[in-house]
Amino acid sequence: MSRPLPFDPIARAAQLWEDRIGPSETMAAVTGLMRVQQIVQSAVDGALKPHGLTFARYEALVLLTFARSSSLPMRVMGERLQLHPTSVTNIVDRLEKDGLVKRVPHPTDRRTTLVEITDDGRSRREQATKAVTAIDFGLVGLTSRQTDQLTELLTKVRKAAGDFAE
Repeated sequence: MSRPLPFDPIARAAQLWEDRIGPSETMAAVTGLMRVQQIVQSAVDGALKPHGLTFARYEALVLLTFARSSSLPMRVMGERLQLHPTSVTNIVDRLEKDGLVKRVPHPTDRRTTLVEITDDGRSRREQATKAVTAIDFGLVGLTSRQTDQLTELLTKVRKAAGDFAE
């Protein structure tokens, strides 16, 4: 973005909404959330691009790093990343093409293919992690306590939407 506006366009839209349509709290919150998503996405994309990664591919590498055996079935990856199987396949295809993961047969289930992170994948994940943490994943302007509160609020929305059950 070139230069900041001299006013908050979302606050102005909320006031107009209030005057012409009705209560604007939810509209303003969602519009603000969508704008922050754009800001964060742009920052994270910028940090990951030099490493040849998108956020989805980065998340997959992190997930594999967290796995006990450094490998997971593609189905489990999809569940944990909350992605459609086709999306997981596309992510794994690209990571495999770049030499960051490899597909290996499951030792006990011939129908299952495991995705395993390679040494290059570990190295790339480590470099990319330094890049995204250096910019706090693009989430700026909040204290640590406010970030915790934001996470708590977003978790409530995700739970209410059926994202997970406790």
